Amino acid sequence: MKEYFPTIPKVKYEGSASNQPFAFKYYNPDEIICGKPMREHLKFALSYWHTLCGDGTDMFGRGTADKSFGEKDPMEIYRQKAYAAFELMDKLDIDYFCFHDRDIAPEGNTLKETNQNLTEITELIENLMKEHHKKVLWGTANCFNHPRYMHGAGTSPNADVFAFAAAQIKKALETTVKLGGKGYVFWGGREGYETLLNTDMKAEQDHMAFLMRLAVDYGRSIGFDGDFYVEPKPKEPTKHQYDFDAATVLGFLRKYGLDQDFKLNIEANHATLAGHTFQHELAIARINDAFGSIDANQGDLLLGWDTDQFPTNVYETALCMLEVLKAGGFTNGGLNFDAKTRRGSFTPEDIALSYIAGMDSFALGLRIAVKLMEDGRLEKFVKERYNSFESGIGAKISNQTATMEELEEYAISLGEVSTNISGKQEYLESIINSVMFG
Repeated sequence: MKEYFPTIPKVKYEGSASNQPFAFKYYNPDEIICGKPMREHLKFALSYWHTLCGDGTDMFGRGTADKSFGEKDPMEIYRQKAYAAFELMDKLDIDYFCFHDRDIAPEGNTLKETNQNLTEITELIENLMKEHHKKVLWGTANCFNHPRYMHGAGTSPNADVFAFAAAQIKKALETTVKLGGKGYVFWGGREGYETLLNTDMKAEQDHMAFLMRLAVDYGRSIGFDGDFYVEPKPKEPTKHQYDFDAATVLGFLRKYGLDQDFKLNIEANHATLAGHTFQHELAIARINDAFGSIDANQGDLLLGWDTDQFPTNVYETALCMLEVLKAGGFTNGGLNFDAKTRRGSFTPEDIALSYIAGMDSFALGLRIAVKLMEDGRLEKFVKERYNSFESGIGAKISNQTATMEELEEYAISLGEVSTNISGKQEYLESIINSVMFG
């Protein structure tokens, strides 16, 4: 059988003392942590688009990596991508993958031909999944790449484009169900505006919500019992996208009565582009019972676009996994590596080394998050900081029985607020350092 990555061995856990580049230093998939294997805590997924399709092309230069796998015919190229994907997942011990419809099969001259291509490749992937014991984390439709979507898909001013997007999403849902996926993602790649001078914002958001409702109803009708996700992102490619951040998305979902059907797929790089921390966006999802899944990557804070780098910042992964643990862990979601090697890291070996770095970073983050919870000082401090709400007037505020008149009377009796409590931010940050490096 053809080997697509002959220079990449089966990657195994060797521990932090190992100098072997093709080895995990912190990710020990079957190690039991807090009652379940590390692989179940993290649920790593390969991103089909970056890993099998991304060739390093950017706005200033052509591709630097060949992802045709030696073929010329479009369908044969995508067949080879499928075989290569499962070989790589086997070698990296990754249990899941995520895909857009156009990642796994080429577009034809008509929608009918495109759907036939997708059906054919889906059957191949279904067989490979059974052979290699792999699963789909989530699927989605690429409704942003083709020129027809230059003004958006669900938010396009052209009704024909809306209809085409609906048809494409219908097929993508069918594909996700066929492959056993437990998640379906809406990422508004061009669902936004460049200028309000030519935009009816209300109409566009009404239309987008209708498309999402149609997708939910159709998905449930064909047996999709997983989670629908929205992935917040503030900008790029459009100037302003309607799914700007977690809070904005929650407001949108509640306005249109979609909040019972959707959870959030949070991406680290999108959080920083919105001016938030990764932890902030995860916390917003968690406290609103909307935490679903994660796109694991990081951005360059010196650059104002979505660089989709493999995550190596352990402070970020530790605080991420702390939020995941607080949320009770993943259910249908997981950690999808929506990340790509740098344009100058163009060899097949670089792909594996990047995944190893990302997987180890999140494994180390999980280990640290567990230690932080076991240490207890952060949780204890926060609880004590708010203990004035446990008795007296504070308890009445907490259980929402206090009246305005009662609060006024109490405030007058105080004369002035005589005490406050230090936030001790620096001390708390030092606790994280002591747990990480102590």
